[in-house]
Amino acid sequence: MTLLAVPVGSIAAIVTHLEVAGPPAPAPNPPPRPGLSLVRIPEPHLNWYRNLYRAIGEDWLWFSRLVMTDAQVTAILRNPRVAVYALRDGGQDIGLAELDWREAPDCEVSFFGLIPAAVGQGLGAWMMGEIQRLAFGEGAARVWLHTCTLDHPRALPFYLSQGFRAFRREVEIAPDPRISGEIRADAAPFHPVIRPLS
Repeated sequence: MTLLAVPVGSIAAIVTHLEVAGPPAPAPNPPPRPGLSLVRIPEPHLNWYRNLYRAIGEDWLWFSRLVMTDAQVTAILRNPRVAVYALRDGGQDIGLAELDWREAPDCEVSFFGLIPAAVGQGLGAWMMGEIQRLAFGEGAARVWLHTCTLDHPRALPFYLSQGFRAFRREVEIAPDPRISGEIRADAAPFHPVIRPLS
């Protein structure tokens, strides 16, 4: 067994990469409730994107897009090989899916999630089925994504239940975003902050 020391002021996560090689069956299903739709956002506004990203992921320490500059995030969102979708419930956006085609024919689901109030209602399974159908319908050879131990504890079992299989595991170490202020200091209390001595 090997122990890897994590620097004080940092966090560590086990990252699992998963892939699926074909669209789900059966044929596309209707939304699980009226007023629900998956909508492509052709030119996402930076504030809209960051607000939804934060609403979905802050409690799970999603921070990769929060530590990037506005210009860096905008360049990704405006790339013609990146497609952003919102799960819309009436007039409210409650979910986010981002498909990255920059290494086509592989399609990466860069981000996928629901706001906390929408979790546990079967909406994620419908949304993921639609995302897979979209990707394979547009010529994907495979669809892949990664999740980590900083994500929702049901994220990995959920992806496995949606037909994905794990193919790689890594350890990622990064500065704790709660110390630097990108994420509120009380987020994810189940991952305690270890601050440097002042």
